[in-house]
Amino acid sequence: MEVINTIGRRKTSVARLYMESGKGVFNVNGKTLEDYFPSDVLQIIVKQPLMLINQNDNFDFKINVDGGGQKGQAEAIRLAISRALCEVDLENRSPLKKEGFLTRDPRMVERKKPGRRKARRAFQFSKR
Repeated sequence: MEVINTIGRRKTSVARLYMESGKGVFNVNGKTLEDYFPSDVLQIIVKQPLMLINQNDNFDFKINVDGGGQKGQAEAIRLAISRALCEVDLENRSPLKKEGFLTRDPRMVERKKPGRRKARRAFQFSKR
């Protein structure tokens, strides 16, 4: 199997993923998955698509991720893995889509506007 290249985004995080057949090794920015995401919850988020289709130990992943926070990065990686699994076998698409793993979450922080304290919050109004 050749290397499959996909991209996943969430908030301001961007994950570039290179997947090939192997033994289930994760390399995230030069570290193991456990070193990069010490939280068990974030590790589970990353592995959800593989658990869903029972492919835990069949692929090796090299992932470059940057921007955003840890949760956004984990969810960006989840989207990239889901897209790669769809390229491997189109039968994977239906269960992944049903769980919502192929949906790009477009919500981002709204920008601050001039003349306001935050994105929408105005300065305190004084009548006199």
